[in-house]
Amino acid sequence: MAVRKSTELTKRLATCSALTALALIFSYVEVLIPFSFGIPGIKLGLANIVVLICIYTLGAKYGLLINLARIALVALLFGNAFSVVYAVSGGLISLAVMLIAKKAGVFSVIGVSMAGGVFHNLGQLLVAALVMQTSRIMYYFPVLLISGMITGIVTGFIATLVLRALKYLKK
Repeated sequence: MAVRKSTELTKRLATCSALTALALIFSYVEVLIPFSFGIPGIKLGLANIVVLICIYTLGAKYGLLINLARIALVALLFGNAFSVVYAVSGGLISLAVMLIAKKAGVFSVIGVSMAGGVFHNLGQLLVAALVMQTSRIMYYFPVLLISGMITGIVTGFIATLVLRALKYLKK
């Protein structure tokens, strides 16, 4: 019994390590290939694919751990103090909303991803409003709302394909 638990824990640790590394690679790809269409603050959110797959396959606790590990690693390798604050705020709010949407049971993976994308942008915008001490920045939310929905559809679609290939979703 103890050997079986140890083996299961080792498998989860290896899976989490691989998923964290994959999320870090996706984040690095976004640093190399900016996707903005000339509009500041818009990113595809490729690492969100990994977080979605994680919360559907391993659960909320591992989704949180992988998301925080990725944010910390990206900040150390490519960011600065402000990028950590924005990434953590967006990442935690996004994850919380995705978990609530998933638990509600009425949203597809794409719907969960869209909610995550929108609330990631909202979380970062709220932090920016606090840092800059102005609410005027919230006028930018409609642009980020649309971009969060579009990028959420793209990442949710990819996550759906992966989850189906892994046999976690029915066709």
